[in-house]
Amino acid sequence: MPYEPPTHTVERSLRATTGARIIAGVDEVGRGAWAGPVTVCAAVTGLRRAPVGLTDSKLITPGRRADMARELRSWVTAHAIGHASPEEIDDHGMTAALRLAAERALNALPVRPDAVILDGKHDYLGTPWQVRTVIKGDTSCVSVAAASVLAKVRRDAIMAELGARSEECDGFAFHDNAGYPSPVHKAALAERGPTSHHRMSWAYLDALPRWRHLKKIRLPAEAESPESESEGQLGFDF
Repeated sequence: MPYEPPTHTVERSLRATTGARIIAGVDEVGRGAWAGPVTVCAAVTGLRRAPVGLTDSKLITPGRRADMARELRSWVTAHAIGHASPEEIDDHGMTAALRLAAERALNALPVRPDAVILDGKHDYLGTPWQVRTVIKGDTSCVSVAAASVLAKVRRDAIMAELGARSEECDGFAFHDNAGYPSPVHKAALAERGPTSHHRMSWAYLDALPRWRHLKKIRLPAEAESPESESEGQLGFDF
């Protein structure tokens, strides 16, 4: 399906209205997965012409996405990736885990951004960062689209490596589903139970009679709304 390529409209607007010179696009992957980290990339791109075909990582085939990531690594001005582990997601909730991962990515950049473009409508970063949220920023903003591709390719590689080197992950097909609830993943969970890489506070365990006693109960922090905590948590719907 044809799509409009991303532009630097938001980046230019931030420069004009705030005086920001270094602007990082930020995007996450893994929010709705049942296993593995949530991963965030921060990418600084300047205002150069973007590589042909750059868009939201979900709209690019895996092969083309890997090629695009290789091109982006040498094209971007700077980029860095941060993760929050399944344990951190369970302990703190998804909103706080996203903030942890994003701060780790932003703080790992060689220069501190003056402003951040965050994909989506929720600002999970907050102060002291100057944030502009953009719905569907991964398709409309060059820097966010670049972050989307780099984050997706990195997290997919992490999950594939887990599946290849960890015996407890045998049968979960993490190389194919990246920890998301595919039929193979669901069948392995029902038969073998969760691994040490699964998120143990999530609702899918409620539908697993043999394993639901393992579920970790966490009371949401006062600052987190039920909507933000439940976003992305898919049920165990066969």
